[in-house]
Amino acid sequence: MMLLANLLEELPEELVRQVFTHASWSERRSDSYARLAFLGDSVLGLAVTTHLYPRLEAERFGAGRLTKIRAQAVSGPSCRAVAERLQLPRRLLAAAPAGGGESALALVETERVLASVIEAVIGACYLHGGYERTAEAVVEAFGPEIEDALEHPVDFKSALQELLARRGAEVEYEITAEDGPPHERIYSVAARVEGRELGIGSGRSKKHAEQEAARAAVELLAEDS
Repeated sequence: MMLLANLLEELPEELVRQVFTHASWSERRSDSYARLAFLGDSVLGLAVTTHLYPRLEAERFGAGRLTKIRAQAVSGPSCRAVAERLQLPRRLLAAAPAGGGESALALVETERVLASVIEAVIGACYLHGGYERTAEAVVEAFGPEIEDALEHPVDFKSALQELLARRGAEVEYEITAEDGPPHERIYSVAARVEGRELGIGSGRSKKHAEQEAARAAVELLAEDS
């Protein structure tokens, strides 16, 4: 069993209930996982950064490259994969209020929700077990995603720029929407070339949303070629 799963089992019932409570399932937003996810996001980033920093030589891995590797390792898809390995969708669905039905099922399959829940788990473990134990568990849980980011770094914005350069075109990124409260903001971005929308992406930061939009654009161009 993963260390993070062990820490999750140690949590007091009050924290467990909060971890698996979506904001729409409670009259008070403070009873949901939102605040814990906000805390867990910082713990996750620090744990992965602290793990990566001494492993990568300063000559080859500057701050910019480290930032991209970390962003890939803790991205929405990465968080979703870890959440699924921990079987969090099943536990979240079990915690849904009676009559939730299809809406609850849709929520537990959403990347944004699962990413927030795994961050909430990390935040709760940090509060209960402290940073050292939680950081060790986080690095183990995200191990496959960290190694994948090191071995197969992905920068879709650069890939798209290279594709377009061959055609003498340039891409522009435009924020099309900002949703959610300030601490849980979701940005939507469109990648446009000469007025044509090639891809749309969303993420919890503008940079992540741009990467997702660039990925969609690269996939579209690959289909067209």
